[in-house]
Amino acid sequence: MCRSDSGGSHGIGRKGSRPLQFSKNERLKRVHKMAVWVTGDTHGDWMNRLKMDSFPEQKEMGKDDFVIICGDFGIWDDSKRENYNLDWLENRSFTTLFVSGNHENYDLLDNYPIEEWHGGKVNFIRQSVIHLMRGQIFDIEDKSFFSFGGASSHDISAGILEPDAPDFKEKKRKLDKDPFALYRINHVSWWERELPSDKEMEEGLLNLESRKNKVDYIITHSPYTSLLRQMDAGVRLYQNDRLTDYLQEIRQTVDYKHWLFGHMHVNQTFYWERSSCLYEQIIRIL
Repeated sequence: MCRSDSGGSHGIGRKGSRPLQFSKNERLKRVHKMAVWVTGDTHGDWMNRLKMDSFPEQKEMGKDDFVIICGDFGIWDDSKRENYNLDWLENRSFTTLFVSGNHENYDLLDNYPIEEWHGGKVNFIRQSVIHLMRGQIFDIEDKSFFSFGGASSHDISAGILEPDAPDFKEKKRKLDKDPFALYRINHVSWWERELPSDKEMEEGLLNLESRKNKVDYIITHSPYTSLLRQMDAGVRLYQNDRLTDYLQEIRQTVDYKHWLFGHMHVNQTFYWERSSCLYEQIIRIL
């Protein structure tokens, strides 16, 4: 795997003498090999993560090259600012793919039409900004990718407030006075759909079974239970749930080359697990 800050050539669009019998466009087609890069949570801050200074490799990328974001992509409020930033992302040279996280507005995300792309179900946020739905398998450049977004929020120790509750304003006022109070508001800053439905989990298992439980890459937001426990290291900030247990089942039954996930806000590879947690780092896998 190559890192975006490695400073070396990654085999895309290398300079050299041009054979006279080929035009420039023909040669570029012959030289270019599709690239897939992966990074962690962006929380809507796509400009900082994927600007030219942070990710100069994009100079040699095209729309048939991909950057995958492992959840907490940042679909949030449909504001002018958010749409401006999405248009900026659409205008990058590459195509952006993402799985959902726990910090997404599922009222918005679930309202996009469901379409098919590279063999799996997706939502097109923009023509080249694409949400990979849960439990799907995508075939990209003879490699298979299993996607499953979502995770449990852990910044809710003070609870989930209901905006239509009679005491909502009073509860919020009290919590806002406490700088350590971690709370969210239902359908404003927290969505129950951060965790998958039974239908999505069943569809994922059926899709994997159709591939004889073998894929090249698994892309999720949450880690599976055993790795979550390793990373939590006994602090118990992160608890297993039905999603991490579901992913644990996949970990134990599916043959895969590498598993990439976000959520934990660290960059760490677990070589013995064939798994990598990504945050700001951008790595190349193809």
